[in-house]
Amino acid sequence: MIKIEKTDVFGWKAAIRGLRNPMNSWDKSDSGFGDTTFYVGKNDLKLMRSLAKAGNDHGKFARMITVTCDITAPLYWVAEHDTYKVATVRNSCSFMHKGVSKPFELSDFSVTPGCESEFLKIIDTLNFLRNCYLETKDDKFFFMIRQLLPQGYNVKYTWQANYQVLWSIYKARKNHRLPEWHAFCNWCESLPYFKDIYLEG
Repeated sequence: MIKIEKTDVFGWKAAIRGLRNPMNSWDKSDSGFGDTTFYVGKNDLKLMRSLAKAGNDHGKFARMITVTCDITAPLYWVAEHDTYKVATVRNSCSFMHKGVSKPFELSDFSVTPGCESEFLKIIDTLNFLRNCYLETKDDKFFFMIRQLLPQGYNVKYTWQANYQVLWSIYKARKNHRLPEWHAFCNWCESLPYFKDIYLEG
């Protein structure tokens, strides 16, 4: 299970100015604002596509197109997602501060359909340890919770990256066996002009 929400994409104007700088071709730029939304014109999109295909050095304009979002995903996927540390920022919810603030529930985990009953046994154990910790404030119970917490436990974080990073992730993970990566790549394709820059033409 993965949920990506509250997506913001910004930096288009600076990125377009930058990609026009090497050839002093600002007069050929055809992007701007419509009613209220910024749009990328055909000339600028063609240049973006050409530079992106020429490789990371030429496609560095995409580093200026910033993306922020909230991601909720299981620990096993977050560990893989954290592989991509270049030009990214992650601010997570804190298990240390809030991990035992409520009882554990099935909805806190990514569970393979048909395996719910097995997870309920684990959840019962976690809640038993949680109650022991709340009653005694003995850290050994808290640490036992951390040590027993399944990799399917969902965590939430706010994440920042840019289009060049997203393209690198997309290429590396689009055919991965984990369904969370397929959902992530589909999200990339839904971002403004992402498919136009990287997947068209």
